[in-house]
Amino acid sequence: MSAEQRKKIIILMINMFIAIGSFGIIIPILPAYLASINQGGTAAGLMIAIFAGAQLIFSPIAGKWTDQFGRRKMIIYGLVGLTLSMFIFYAVNSIWLLYASRIIGGIGAALLIPAIFAYVADITTFDQRAKGNSLVSAAMSLGIVVGPGIGGFLADFGLKFPFLISALVSLSAVVFSIFVLKESETAKITQSMDAKTETLVRKIALSVKMPYFIPLIITLVMSFGLMSYESVIGLYLDNQFNSSPKDIAVMVTATGIVSVIVQLFVVDRIVRRFGEVNVLNIFISVAAIGFLLSLFASSYLIFFLISLIIFLSTSILRPVLNTLISKMAGNEQGFAMGMNNAYMSIGNVLGPTLAGMMYDVHITYPFMLGLFLLFITLMITMAWQKRSLHAKALS
Repeated sequence: MSAEQRKKIIILMINMFIAIGSFGIIIPILPAYLASINQGGTAAGLMIAIFAGAQLIFSPIAGKWTDQFGRRKMIIYGLVGLTLSMFIFYAVNSIWLLYASRIIGGIGAALLIPAIFAYVADITTFDQRAKGNSLVSAAMSLGIVVGPGIGGFLADFGLKFPFLISALVSLSAVVFSIFVLKESETAKITQSMDAKTETLVRKIALSVKMPYFIPLIITLVMSFGLMSYESVIGLYLDNQFNSSPKDIAVMVTATGIVSVIVQLFVVDRIVRRFGEVNVLNIFISVAAIGFLLSLFASSYLIFFLISLIIFLSTSILRPVLNTLISKMAGNEQGFAMGMNNAYMSIGNVLGPTLAGMMYDVHITYPFMLGLFLLFITLMITMAWQKRSLHAKALS
């Protein structure tokens, strides 16, 4: 990459790091906080599902706006939504108002995430796309690393104090973007495009005809399975091993460090060597094995090590899917990234909702669900690969 490309990528990375880090602060405190207001697994699942539902509804619209009005505006508006959500979360205790804050945050994420990945596509060549997406994904993981570590420490000053710090950190991302982030040149050209306003259902119907439809389905099913796991992991550690907020923070931080290292130094190399589809097959299988082993974990340490395997796989799968879809999208980066976010959000809505309810029945059921869905994901991926090879042989 050129010096100018690296500069722009670094700005996007800082932006993503601050935004994700501000939310990561609350992760280790959430189980104890929900318990303090007499809520359990269902509420924990809904916290994530409602956020993802708002993302789902607004992602296709945000993708179009990203192409029509530019990446920079959507990034800033998205950060404003996340900041407002965090301030509401700090200010109230009502579960219904907390759910409302998650709606606002989900809208913010819907505006932010497609715009950032579309921006990466604007400033990178076809061959640089995997590297650019991996760097931004690494910034996301770094935010998850730093955020929970800070949150676990801040919890000593009160359960709500980390929420205030989270809101202030998110606000700093808004200020940073306003003064530092410039619009991408490609986005300036596409801002004048006159696109029809279409409903979510219509956009999903259109995506069925796109060459990247199967990767979108893989994103949906994989997200469903992974979020079934992630949405209840804090509650599981608290219930099964009597883990404290600091214990949860240590675990999330360690898995995040692994994700950052992998995304910075491993993803691009393995994609170049094996190709996106083969990498998907390998690491969906590894994640499924991790889910299976988690059912038999007898201590916090063993569960910790198994989680490292699962999160390592996740840290590879997400940027690889983003890159695969981006490469197949051509000039419709905003629409493709918006639909990618929408399909991921469908999985993120259904997974945590069902997992939270299943957790309240039996604490291992969400992990069984995730294992089953990752197996389905692997079958879809292998069938798609086989069909693609057959089509090439006939051409």
